Amino acid sequence: MNMVVGDKIKFERTFTKEDVELFTKVSMDEGDHHTTPDELGRIVVQGLLTATLPTKVGGDYNVLARTMNFEFLRPVFTDDTVECVVTIEELERRDEKRISIMASFICTNQKGKQVLTENFAGIILQDQEEVGD
Repeated sequence: MNMVVGDKIKFERTFTKEDVELFTKVSMDEGDHHTTPDELGRIVVQGLLTATLPTKVGGDYNVLARTMNFEFLRPVFTDDTVECVVTIEELERRDEKRISIMASFICTNQKGKQVLTENFAGIILQDQEEVGD
């Protein structure tokens, strides 16, 4: 693992109508604002779908999350492109197979407006067999 405290990991995603429809089916979050387009033809993306952005880091680094705290600042709409910047705040080796991690992130839409902030903590598992321990 080549991650150190202070590292920033960036990525972006454009949310589509198909993303919202699939997440609506899986989550059963069927509020009208997630199913009925506004006057511009946009649908509001579910907050928890937007919150999947930082979980990509968890997947990339094999993080078993313990806590996640979200603050939803403004809506994200279909066809919005959101950039997520994750900052590594703390890393501490627990043993030869586990590293504690704390990180924060900021998600910004294509207009430069913050839409979501969060912090999370968990354990980086360096050996998949350790998950069940």
